[in-house]
Amino acid sequence: MKYVYLLISVLLISCSESIEKKCFIEDQDNIFKGYVEKETYTVKQILDNQPDYLEIVNLKRYRTFRKDSTEARLFRYSLEEAEKKWKANLEEFKIFRSKFSDQFEYSHKQLLNNVWYALGRNSLGYWLLKIEKGKADAYFLGISFSHYYINKVQENPIVKDGNFQVEGSLVKIIKMPGLPGYDDYSAMEDGKLFKIKLKDLMIDSDNDGYNDIFENSLGLNARSNDTDGDGIRDFDDMNPMFKSEKNKFSQLYEMLLPDYGTLNFKKLHYSFAVYESDCDYFHQINPGLRVLFIPEKASKQGYYVRMTDVIGGSISKIKRDKKDPDKFYIYTSGNSFTNDYSAEFKNGKWILEITGGTVV
Repeated sequence: MKYVYLLISVLLISCSESIEKKCFIEDQDNIFKGYVEKETYTVKQILDNQPDYLEIVNLKRYRTFRKDSTEARLFRYSLEEAEKKWKANLEEFKIFRSKFSDQFEYSHKQLLNNVWYALGRNSLGYWLLKIEKGKADAYFLGISFSHYYINKVQENPIVKDGNFQVEGSLVKIIKMPGLPGYDDYSAMEDGKLFKIKLKDLMIDSDNDGYNDIFENSLGLNARSNDTDGDGIRDFDDMNPMFKSEKNKFSQLYEMLLPDYGTLNFKKLHYSFAVYESDCDYFHQINPGLRVLFIPEKASKQGYYVRMTDVIGGSISKIKRDKKDPDKFYIYTSGNSFTNDYSAEFKNGKWILEITGGTVV
């Protein structure tokens, strides 16, 4: 029996050390990894790693990336013209906004056999949007905006002969000097037709509301409609990857999440904040907005998130105060800012104070 107790003790210590390492930092540790540019792939690497369900056709007649991207930029128009185009877009995609709200940028509306289709894009990537008999669905395409550029002007419908299809180019992201996180594109090869069979795109093996391509791309379990086993279907779970638990450190992380006021994220099933973190306390949050997590080590990340910059912000590990056991330090960052906080746990509550930060 004493050996059983010894084994349990070893396991508890091991677990404790694991959480300690994953959630806390020492003085010599870097708070953030710093901005790391995604690797630039060659055309050969992109084609070698293209998803199995994606067909890429070489076009003889096509619209170049340069022509399409130049003509599409709003700065070519006066403020008055730009406002007219914006209002026209609101009117054109009113039916989609009524179903999906402002979760996407909308383009390429099409009516086919009494079914509405449109292309949507958000911070995670491209989606095919569908409204049939009043029911709205969104299907993630799983083609990275880091390497696949979809033309703003499409000469043909985006749904045809049982396929989703769009013209575009293979591109690479180029960084704007002095502006980390702000990107532009450069074409590597023009004249591509990207095709996905609708039957492949719409597969939802676990019938949870997210297509398999989305779940496989972002790290959810496409074979279970409740990835974390907490009794809440992934589609309705604000934290679908991990079970939420109430403890003081998960509460600290909750307090540092973005605050969007009265916006009800429970109705916004396709809007996620993505964080790169291995910290169990962070994973255990009960958030007011939808969150996904990706591992810190690139070797553990799926191909899509490894090649696509889906992370909009970061919350660091926790640093202890050397003298006060109830005082800690933690840091947040976004595309153009960092905030430094001191956090004191007093009478069962956290007291946060901003102690510094930067703005780019």
